[in-house]
Amino acid sequence: MELIRGIHNILPAHKGCVLTIGNFDGVHRGHAQVIANLVSKGELYHLPVTLMTFEPQPQELFCGENAPARLSRLRDKVMLLDELGVERLVCVNFNAKFANQPAEDFIQELLVNKLGVKYLVVGDDFCFGKGRRGNFEMLHQAGKKYGFTVVNTQSFMLGDQRVSSTAVREQLAKGNLEQARRMLGHPFTLSGRVAHGQKLGRTLGFPTANIALKRNVVPVRGVFAVRFFWDGSEVYEGMANIGFRPTVNGQECLLEVHLFDFDGDLYGRRVEVELVAKLREEQPFESLEALKQQILNDANEARALFGNDAG
Repeated sequence: MELIRGIHNILPAHKGCVLTIGNFDGVHRGHAQVIANLVSKGELYHLPVTLMTFEPQPQELFCGENAPARLSRLRDKVMLLDELGVERLVCVNFNAKFANQPAEDFIQELLVNKLGVKYLVVGDDFCFGKGRRGNFEMLHQAGKKYGFTVVNTQSFMLGDQRVSSTAVREQLAKGNLEQARRMLGHPFTLSGRVAHGQKLGRTLGFPTANIALKRNVVPVRGVFAVRFFWDGSEVYEGMANIGFRPTVNGQECLLEVHLFDFDGDLYGRRVEVELVAKLREEQPFESLEALKQQILNDANEARALFGNDAG
């Protein structure tokens, strides 16, 4: 898949495509359905399957720290979209200047002149341009004028529930990891680079790999049974704490992973952590000894869940 970072990197050779536009946060089963339909249209039109997304996500610009927690960072999104058959990903820098351009300019200059869109799929609630004046109806009328087809995305239902990024966040917040996995169509993972920490876990007998979560908000908190891996590695089992470590007055949200039956140097390595089951909420303890006992209990519970009893 070709990643096009910024509108200024769209070349004349990129003109002509079938296109969908959105955040595609988490790349869930609803997104997968949209892309599968677009892939079939790409084959029909003999045009590349192109997806436009925004960085940062619009609500992160408008709402700051009050924006919804991200399900996936751009790096994770790229990998998932590539697996679904997207051929080009246009990543637009979403800033105040872009947000305030007239909706008509977005259509004529970007969609028509630069991308040469022939078939466009967007949500019927998609709004764009200054004052959010641009909408599905405006795109539909523009399609008639400039010669491209506009269709709206169809909701993907799981039972009687519509699958959406918001619904996935709600399931994750409740600790319903299996339901979140069913909505996503893949396990929920967090990724990042292992950094040096306070080495507190080592003194408690539970050394941890510390991964700073470079997100404004993280959609999960608590203690989890996890699987842990990196490029070319086998899959390791363990447990993780995601949160602010109240017992030791932590200041930033951190992902700390203790691996069972592993002894190696992970510093600097980019890793993936799959959340398998939630064990409990994060909580403060009166002493480090009380914390150590709870961690031991958590480890035994996680090992039992994996069918891997201690000893």
